[in-house]
Formats: sequence, structure tokens, C-alpha cells
Amino acid sequence: MTQALWTALEIAEATRGKAGADFVAHGVSIDSRKIGKGDLFIALQGPNFDGHDYIAKALELGAAGILAHRLPAGIAANAPIVLVQDTLQGLQDLGAAARNRSNAKFIAVTGSVGKTSTKEMLKLVLGTQAQTFASEGNLNNHWGAPLSLARMPRDAEIGIFELGMNHAEEIRPLARMVRPHAAIITTVEAVHIEFFNSVAEIADAKAEILEGLEPGGTAILPRDNPHFARMAARAKELGLAKIMAFGADAASDPRLINCVTTENGNAVEASFQGKRLAFEMGLAGRHQAINALAVLAGVAALGGDVVRAARDLGQSKALKGRGQREEIALAGGTLLLIDESYNASPAAMRAAFAVLAGLKPAAGGRRVAILGDMRELGAEGPALHKALRDDIVKAGIDRVYCVGPLMGELFALLPAVLQAQHTAESVAMVAPVLAGLRANDVVLVKGSLGTRMAPIVEAIRAMDIHAAAQPKAANGH
Repeated sequence: MTQALWTALEIAEATRGKAGADFVAHGVSIDSRKIGKGDLFIALQGPNFDGHDYIAKALELGAAGILAHRLPAGIAANAPIVLVQDTLQGLQDLGAAARNRSNAKFIAVTGSVGKTSTKEMLKLVLGTQAQTFASEGNLNNHWGAPLSLARMPRDAEIGIFELGMNHAEEIRPLARMVRPHAAIITTVEAVHIEFFNSVAEIADAKAEILEGLEPGGTAILPRDNPHFARMAARAKELGLAKIMAFGADAASDPRLINCVTTENGNAVEASFQGKRLAFEMGLAGRHQAINALAVLAGVAALGGDVVRAARDLGQSKALKGRGQREEIALAGGTLLLIDESYNASPAAMRAAFAVLAGLKPAAGGRRVAILGDMRELGAEGPALHKALRDDIVKAGIDRVYCVGPLMGELFALLPAVLQAQHTAESVAMVAPVLAGLRANDVVLVKGSLGTRMAPIVEAIRAMDIHAAAQPKAANGH
């Protein structure tokens, strides 16, 4: 059995709650469908659900204990429950208590794009050097961050946390809860611009992460970004003496010297603290090479082995929906699928086009882009979509499929020879895509999560003749 994560008494003390029967928890969950035996189940209440309705089920599935703000009917008063005033506040208190008891070194990551990829690279390289814990997926908001803290093992030596926002004032409380020893801002772009008056305001919101830095902490900032000086000035206002600037700019350290996109990812040359570094990574694109430099800066800030970390980046892999590559076997050859269906922004679109431009299709193949609407761009949305036209042409993309009303604006501006199909919704695009793709094509699928590009990705995967040849199990319907 793993080391106990929480006792009922510790939970009660952290949340100022009242404990019933004693229990020991080895995990923390807020989803009754994913309860593990020995977990603490926190019954959160939202606008469309109430976790208190699933307390009995959680106990049946093996939950060790419950954090709740009311006792549901049928649950005994002496059940393994800690009662609090509000379970969301209780979760945040538990996260803060986890941080307070930890002797680990903490690093936090934010940025308009690249947060999760950077966090996963940090997890990979630091995990070979110390007992490392990282937040799962994109658990980076007002409940995701404290949940991640509450799950952090007592013996972790390094904690890696992603912090996200789409409004001002959201990162500040999270950063003050995590209290990192180093903080990375990957980049600042026109993402969630619907909720801001300018990109400069987004930079200010991202810089809130610096307010949570521990004394003597390190700010790790993107030197190539137009708002670098603004963020560096904010760091100095906060009295931060340690500022590391990563990028391709001559004043950067670590600095990117060269990046070549390969079939397997990137081959990178960089310099850092007077040393020349050459390494490979399983993520493709210049933007990912820049993220890798932020990772190396983070390793250095925590006192880790940078040379070893650079070597270990060779084991990095693109995440599902975030650049994952897959070869699809067709009758006349293979098709290379690049799955970027998880999210999209103008900067991320251009980065994906650059990756596509760096991949040369085999004989008869084409560069194909299947693009979905970018969300949360506000009044600037139509113009920001139209502005992608020249980037598409420059990247040498041969065929473009567009999904959504905003992408329709872009589609109308494309040269006729590039126009494949435009549909209002992704489900209507499946048939045209399947009819239009062929062997040796290199295919990029990218769009915001709300545009639902994943069904197109799954349909392309299903084209694989080897997968189709596998016997299917009866589905019972």
C-alpha cells in the first residue's frame, strides 16, 4: 500500500471541518465515476450537478472517506465524512494544506499556448532526477489546481503545476496557493482576447503568476515575445532578482541557435550558461523547441542537471490532440495524420502551419489542412481568421477544408486551387474529408475544442486498412 495521503483528522484540520468516523485516504477524486479504492471523494456542487447525490455510490465503489457540506439522506452521521461549510472552499483549503506541508521544490507554468506540453516535458526530464509529481491533463483552474495539490504525494521532491485563465485575476490566487520556486510564462498571444481589451492586458494577467513566487524565486520569461519587457518590468516591481529569458533573441539564455523539424520531431541546437547543447525531441516545430528551452531554464532554476535534461527530451512525445502524429495505412501507401484537435489560436495555427510546411509528402501526396473555428476571439474573430490566408499560402499547403462560420471567412479568401470544402459543423465535414484524402497526404487537423474537430480525426483513423481488418467484438446492442 502506498503512503497515506490524508487522514480524516488532517482533512478536518485543513478545512476547519467536523469529522465522523476515522479513515485514511490514498487518493483524491471529485468524480464518482472515477473513484479508486481508498480515495477521498469531494462532493462538489455546480450549476448542473451536485456531487452530494453520488456520495452513496462513491462509498459503494470503495471511497475511503467523503468531504461534503451536507449529509445526504440515508448516510449515517458516523459515516467516514468530513463536513465543511462549502466543499469548493474545502478543496482549496486542502490544496493549501498540501502545499504548506510539502518540502518539495515547486515550478508553475502558464502561457497563452504551450502550457501542457511544457509541463509534460518538465515532468519527463525532472522525473529522472527526483521524485516528481505533476498535475494531470489541464487541471489548471480554481478547482483543478487545488485538486492537483491535494493529490501530491507526501514524499514528492518536485511539484509541477499548470495554471490557466481566460480572465484577469484568475491566476493570482492559484499562484499564491502553489507558491512556486520558479514560474514559466511560455508566451503571450491573442488567446481569450474576447475577455481583454488588448494583448498587453493578457500579458499582465499571465504575469500574475509571478506574484506567487517564493522569496528568491525565478521568473522564466519568453524573450522573443513583444511583451517581454512589460513582464520583466513587473517581475522587477515585485522585487524578483532572478529573471531568465529564453528564446531565439541574442539576449536570451537559454538561446535557440537552430531547429530542424524531422520525421520524429525536432533536432535542436541551443546555448545555455556558456554551454552548447544539441538534442532531439519528439515534439515538432520551432515553437516546441522554444518551449524546450523554457523547460531547461526551469530545470536549472530548481538546481537540476540541464545536460541530462536535454538528453532526456529525446523521449518526449506529442500529446493526443496537441500534435500527435499517426501513420494511417491506405491501399496505395500511408497517410500522415497530425492531430491538433484539442485547441487553437492564431499563434498556434501559424505554428502548426510551419510544422506542416516542414514535412514533405511522398510522391503524389499533398499537404492538407482541416481547420476549425478558433473560439473566444470576440469582435476580432473574423479578422484573425482571415489573417491566416497568407500563412497558409506561404506554408505550401495544397488543400484546405474549413469548419465553422469564422473559418468560412478564411475559406472565401483562399485561392480557388486550395479550396476543398467548407461546412458549418464538423460532422458534415467527415464525408468530404474521407472522399478527398489519398495515400501519401500529410494531414493537419486543428481547431478549438468547442468546434469539435475530434470526430474528423477519428474518422481519418478509421480509414486505416489494418485497423479495419481487425475483428470487431460484439457490442451487445
